[in-house]
Amino acid sequence: MKCIEVVAAIIRRDDMVLATQRGYGEWKDWWEFPGGKIEAGETPEEALLREIHEELSTEISVDQFLCTVEWDYPKFHLTMHCYLCSLIGDSLHLNEHEAARWLAPAELASVQWLPADMQVIDKLTNR
Repeated sequence: MKCIEVVAAIIRRDDMVLATQRGYGEWKDWWEFPGGKIEAGETPEEALLREIHEELSTEISVDQFLCTVEWDYPKFHLTMHCYLCSLIGDSLHLNEHEAARWLAPAELASVQWLPADMQVIDKLTNR
């Protein structure tokens, strides 16, 4: 089975987290934490800074490692390193996603999260 290693940013503002809706592919319209693949020679933190700049045209600070999720999708195995992050500025531009929402803890279940991202939601709600 193909293995993919990615990073995900749990971007926080006050007590809310940013959720982004996929605009393409097999999982179109599902919600996820923004991020993407780690390129050769990158640390996870470097990949996260690059991916967020590419996807959202913004800068973040990578504050703290949260967890690594291992998940088997039908066509690949995903290893996702997740970090708590903060926005450096206030502007966001959706370059790849259909939509974005700031969700309070009580609202996290209001969107259809990708299966691997649901593992992160469990971690966040049990903190």
